[in-house]
Amino acid sequence: MSKTLIRGAKILGGEAQDVLITDGVITAVGSGLTGTEDATVVEAAGRILLPGLVDLHTHLREPGREDSETVLTGTKAAAVGGFTAVHAMANTFPVADTAGVVEQVWRLGKESGYCDVQPVGAVTVGLEGKKLAELGAMHDSAAGVRVFSDDGKCVDDAVIMRRALEYVKAFDGVIAQHAQEPRLTAGAQMNEGIVSAELGLAGWPAVAEESIIARDVLLAAHVGSRVHICHLSTAGSVEIVRWAKSKGWDVTAEVTPHHLLLTDELVRSYNPVYKVNPPLRTEADVLALREALADGTIDCVATDHAPHPHEDKDCEWGAAAMGMVGLETALSVVQHTMVDTGLLDWAGVADRMSFRPAEIGRLKSHGRPVSPGEPANLTLVDPAYRGPVDPAGFASRSRNTPYEGRELPGRVTHTFLRGRATVVDGNLA
Repeated sequence: MSKTLIRGAKILGGEAQDVLITDGVITAVGSGLTGTEDATVVEAAGRILLPGLVDLHTHLREPGREDSETVLTGTKAAAVGGFTAVHAMANTFPVADTAGVVEQVWRLGKESGYCDVQPVGAVTVGLEGKKLAELGAMHDSAAGVRVFSDDGKCVDDAVIMRRALEYVKAFDGVIAQHAQEPRLTAGAQMNEGIVSAELGLAGWPAVAEESIIARDVLLAAHVGSRVHICHLSTAGSVEIVRWAKSKGWDVTAEVTPHHLLLTDELVRSYNPVYKVNPPLRTEADVLALREALADGTIDCVATDHAPHPHEDKDCEWGAAAMGMVGLETALSVVQHTMVDTGLLDWAGVADRMSFRPAEIGRLKSHGRPVSPGEPANLTLVDPAYRGPVDPAGFASRSRNTPYEGRELPGRVTHTFLRGRATVVDGNLA
């Protein structure tokens, strides 16, 4: 029998209590717990205890781009960031559009031991947008896929999107849409606006995102199915999702940490680390996203962790790959933008980074209350910590972070996956 006693932690930011974990399950919560004599003790005074974080949007790159990331290195990065479950996107090589490929990713996740990996299946064969992939077979596989996405590309054909929504409705699946009208973004390099005009870079208009979201919430309502909007990035997109929710439609949305903090003004440096899809938007968009996350219009935070090898970012802007790593800094950015600004408390963070993403992905053993009888998937955070981001110490194989050298608050000190410590004192166990 293995026992761990977390002593004096503030559960979801509330009163300090002790939590006893026995054989991977929370067995007691309270003060002066008995039966703890043989337990490993974690002193947690002043720290926040959260349910293990869940990411709906992670790129692990394996199979095919192991030079960027592997399931092992990606799940190590996830554990360091406080995540106990991640959804691995389908844009691998080969594409995760068959039962065989999603099972491969799922089994690699099982072998890693640092974080549960739930594969996301492609909506269309080869992400080409022409023919539905094996949605039913992927759902019926050992991986039990419930989320499907062509992320990196938009399912821009309305008929294909409708058919996908109809298909997954049969098993309560969800289509996660990368909202980008391709004809409006051909050759686009950054957000379309004042900065793009001054820099002479091809602009990426907000309407390219908003038009797809508007179409898809209408399709989801027509079919009576679930649609999830990936990396929502504009104030206009917020208003469309808010309207759809007011109708009672089954629409959910996520925002990335970088869209909560960074703006297109950073592109003036021409540093490709700031090149991302969708692009960094304006300060007005950032503020609208924060308010929408606070009021629940945006359901959750998702990292869109997008690792790239050094050479794909150490080049001129136009040739650089789009994307940023985000698993290891996500909680710090959320503390900085949402908690320290008073927009969310820690219970709200638990809701947006654990409870809601687990519900959207239908992960039954994650996003659970910190209560007796629940799986001990937990994250312990030191909110008082302040320090600069140093990518040299990342567990991820890639270093393309926009936060290098920036001081951010908060630090995950411990992560527990079914009671087993994957991170201890900020280091991989």
